[in-house]
Amino acid sequence: MSPTGVAFGVGLSSAAGVAAMVLVTILTDRDWWPPGDTTLAYYCHWALVAAFNCSLVATAVLTWGEWAVAGPVRVVGGGGLTLVGTAVFAWGARPMASDETMGVTGDLYTNGPYAYTRNPQYLGMIAGVTGFAVLSGSLLVAALAATHVGWVLLLPRAEEPHLRAEFGDPYDEYVARVPRFVGLRTVRTAVERTRGDR
Repeated sequence: MSPTGVAFGVGLSSAAGVAAMVLVTILTDRDWWPPGDTTLAYYCHWALVAAFNCSLVATAVLTWGEWAVAGPVRVVGGGGLTLVGTAVFAWGARPMASDETMGVTGDLYTNGPYAYTRNPQYLGMIAGVTGFAVLSGSLLVAALAATHVGWVLLLPRAEEPHLRAEFGDPYDEYVARVPRFVGLRTVRTAVERTRGDR
């Protein structure tokens, strides 16, 4: 098998492993995500994510520019979206301790980026990996990015019962006022805060 095939295969296998862990949590009574603590699930999840990330970069290096996407679109659009996604991810991670960003139970965050979306880190990941796929100009990277977006969209559905059990009514009140990703409530909150700053 070629190096490209190996890199791509590792990425697909890792993505399937993460998605399986999340789906098992959503569809059964077994909790594989979020781990809540540094358990076997924690190490399995992050080993798969690390393998996926390495394979994404390796696939990009091996197939860079093979897809016919115009240079300006790749650089400005893809590069810009990658930077925006990275910034949003960092903004969402900033209030948390490092363990909390990796699924270990901590506090309930409702301010800063969490006043606009319950999952700013996931939004950043989605934007960042999508931008990277465009920037790379590779169909294989785009396919890996799509699998990544797929599992990231599932993660909140696995986490929400855990958060509801951990934080109770304050979490339910938070869910009632802030969307899972983005929506009209996000825009409304941004407008209200902008008006309040005047």
